[in-house]
Amino acid sequence: MNKILITGSNGLLGQKLVKLFVQNKVEFLATSYGDNRNPDCPSSYYQSMDVTNSTEVNQVINDYKPTAIIHTAAMTNVDQCESDHDGCDRLNVDAVQYLWQVAKSIDAHFQLLSTDFVFDGVKGNYTENDQPNPLSYYGNSKYKAEQLLMNDANLNWSIVRTIIVYGTGHNLSRSNLVLWAMDTIPKGGEMNVVNDQFRSPTWADDLAMGCWLVVKQNQTGIFHISGPETKSILDWVLTIAQHFNWSTNKVRATSSSTLNQPAKRPPITGFDLSKAKTCLGYTPHKMEETLDFLQDELNNN
Repeated sequence: MNKILITGSNGLLGQKLVKLFVQNKVEFLATSYGDNRNPDCPSSYYQSMDVTNSTEVNQVINDYKPTAIIHTAAMTNVDQCESDHDGCDRLNVDAVQYLWQVAKSIDAHFQLLSTDFVFDGVKGNYTENDQPNPLSYYGNSKYKAEQLLMNDANLNWSIVRTIIVYGTGHNLSRSNLVLWAMDTIPKGGEMNVVNDQFRSPTWADDLAMGCWLVVKQNQTGIFHISGPETKSILDWVLTIAQHFNWSTNKVRATSSSTLNQPAKRPPITGFDLSKAKTCLGYTPHKMEETLDFLQDELNNN
């Protein structure tokens, strides 16, 4: 019998996990910092928890006694991590330490969400066995969190690395690439989009399913869970415009160097999904297959 505790349940992935668990009648407790901002999450399934407060983490988890913890909460604004090292470390490293310690004490599986930014982006199409070499403070914080698990004698953990998560949600604190394009292009707004960063954007619903497959099947270790195709960010934006027959007159190609972003990005990532497909039965959707779903969700919200 699975009992899942979700951290970061107000975020995009957290909301998709809640939706998946409600649909499949999986017992869960959703936690985030502050109030429940997801109207699809029943209030009786929600509890506020500050993952950077070890006392609170211990109390909430020991009270609920989950069989697994899916840890989605993180500081994911890459440039913010570059300017706020302490805040980044508290959320992306210290919190993992607190959660992992209590998970071990109650013999719960611990799943950490990680990122393609642990890699330097030299080769792309990364496998789970490739050696990380992060370029940014954000990437480094996630790699440090991974090492907390990898260097432990206890093996009851999984690491799910993903790439640019997109989708719709309620009251989200951040937008995502696809929603940005779907909001800006039809209004005739200008978009400056990089043509020298290559990624495999991941539909949040697919990522939630991948996370659940790992836990449900009692899998451990590292899994790469992303979208199935790698293109430049510019090409992704053009794909979206073409799908809806929108004009691309205001979409301008630019190089990463012109953006003056504080954090360095890996040029080419993308994942080899062989392990996830073989071991989990993970079947990700191509972006074009998801765009009409997204449009419907936006219209209904």
